Amino acid sequence: MSFPDEFQAIDLEALPSILQRKYSLLRDLDKSLQEIQRQNDQRCEQEIDDMKRGIKTGNITLNSSLLKFSDEALEEQKHAIRIADEKVALAAQAYDLVDTHIQHLDQYLKKIDEDLRQRDNVAATTSPVLTLAKAGRSGDSSGRGRKKTRLAKVTAAAAGASTNPTSMELDLPVDPNEPTYCFCNQVSYGEMVACDNPDCKIEWFHYACVGLKEQPKGKWYCSDCAGLPKRKRGK
Repeated sequence: MSFPDEFQAIDLEALPSILQRKYSLLRDLDKSLQEIQRQNDQRCEQEIDDMKRGIKTGNITLNSSLLKFSDEALEEQKHAIRIADEKVALAAQAYDLVDTHIQHLDQYLKKIDEDLRQRDNVAATTSPVLTLAKAGRSGDSSGRGRKKTRLAKVTAAAAGASTNPTSMELDLPVDPNEPTYCFCNQVSYGEMVACDNPDCKIEWFHYACVGLKEQPKGKWYCSDCAGLPKRKRGK
């Protein structure tokens, strides 16, 4: 039986009724104890008064062996002690019963917390490593037919980290061999634009690094290639 099954096997629904019966019995015992104590107090007061009158009239000497309560009074006191002990035992039973359920609940919650932590660890270790293909670096030396912009695959945590890509710190596992781009010499993330100069040494640039907010229309050249003669940067 699994731990959750063991926890569910504990009859929690019956706990309130069990406690109610024990508390009801405690009230009954308390009423009985109070009544016995009241009767015993009256008996003892009466016997003390009788002793005082007997001493005054001389019928009772000041012998300490004679100055004691009757057997009935002593028996009532013993009966009251037995009821008090029974009340203590009943209260301890109720406390232990609740404490046992609390301990099982704590263990169950701890087990759930451990399971959630293990799932989080497994999810973290099995999540795909951020790998971004380096476009336009190999197999496309001419630079022809390249898309004007590209959207790097980043996780939601990295995408919402900052609105300034040049200072954004990606809290993600990145391949140390991941190629870098742009003037900032960072990995690919967010939207990027390619320089239309096929001989551009950098090729890809982050929008924010080159002051772009949307895809440029027509051909676009980076600041390094924009100053080159047209014959060098291609037509």
